[in-house]
Amino acid sequence: MGDNKPSLITKGRYQLKFRGTECLNCGHLLDVSDKYCPNCSQANSTKKLVLKDFFDEFFSSLINYDSKLLKTLYALLLKPGTITKDYIKGRRIAYTNPFRFLLSLAFLYLLMFTYNNRFSGLDKIADNYNNTSESSPLSFDLNTGQISADSTEVRKQAEQALLKLDSLGLNDAPVSKQMAHLDSLGVFSTQKGIDKDSFMLADPKTYFKGLTDSTGTNKFILKMEFFASTIKHDTLSSFEEAKVKYDIKSTTSNKMAFNFSNSLLRVVQQPSSFLNSTISKLPFAIFFFLPLFTVFIWVVYIRKNYTYTDHLIFSFHNQSLLFILLILSLIVDSIFNTASSGLFLLIFSIYLYKAMRNFYGQGRFKTIVKYLFLNTMFTVLALLVVIVFFTGSVITY
Repeated sequence: MGDNKPSLITKGRYQLKFRGTECLNCGHLLDVSDKYCPNCSQANSTKKLVLKDFFDEFFSSLINYDSKLLKTLYALLLKPGTITKDYIKGRRIAYTNPFRFLLSLAFLYLLMFTYNNRFSGLDKIADNYNNTSESSPLSFDLNTGQISADSTEVRKQAEQALLKLDSLGLNDAPVSKQMAHLDSLGVFSTQKGIDKDSFMLADPKTYFKGLTDSTGTNKFILKMEFFASTIKHDTLSSFEEAKVKYDIKSTTSNKMAFNFSNSLLRVVQQPSSFLNSTISKLPFAIFFFLPLFTVFIWVVYIRKNYTYTDHLIFSFHNQSLLFILLILSLIVDSIFNTASSGLFLLIFSIYLYKAMRNFYGQGRFKTIVKYLFLNTMFTVLALLVVIVFFTGSVITY
């Protein structure tokens, strides 16, 4: 037996004079040189615990982590690819866990990014837009034919629309069908100043019942338009309110249309909050994306004697370096009021090439070809993941 678990803690209850010959937890026989029980991993100490022991262990663990952190940063910044080589060969005690290190950096970067509140101006733009769009120049009831407009021109256009419906024999058709036809004629264009919501809200119950005549995707979109109008007009907060108010059936399609519309309206009204909320969840997207991207690295270097996990660790280390550079970019930008992200991304692109050369040990030509291919795949996959992620965020916001 021997010191079966290396530790920087050599004082307090870990001193040799406090070692026992039997584990106090499982009863396993020990040697006095054992710091930990090889059977259950409990510390081999017979000393009574005092507060000083807790402080000693806390600061010793902190120093131990800081030491690993400094070594990890040194190897990561100055020796591209070397840290991954060491880690997969088993020389891991000197470095921090690559997964935990990347997660910490991702959260640190996103905290710093959202703290700057770069999207605050979007809320003001959204407020101005929403206030402008809320003014309805026309009140038009398709069922009664009554028209109330702010201008003679708008009134004339609305009357022409009614005459058009009459000439086509659509006066007795469902409201939704009338709306669809008027929409196809461009009646609701912003240039004409006729508010589509006025038509829709003239008789919302009749309009929604008329949607049963529609089919496919168009039907779902029309439902979303209806709910968007009614949510704004009647400040509805839940599907149950809409269900009671407009006599709507509690179907999956109706619930989805309401929730989608409600989420989209919140995004439009509060874009800054939405973006900050979405960006704060990006670390989870990153840890879904990297394992997927690593498949392409594995395929490109399939002849190399590396496992998928080895390639994944390589991805983790490089992504960690990217976050370090982005954090430095944020610091530089806040101090000098500039935009330095492009420069740091250029540094990363050079670093990545060197990391691939050092880790996989191939010539310049092969490395450049694989570098270009992998970066292309990285861009395509990242774009797809961002689209899916932001779409999901809009739906669930």
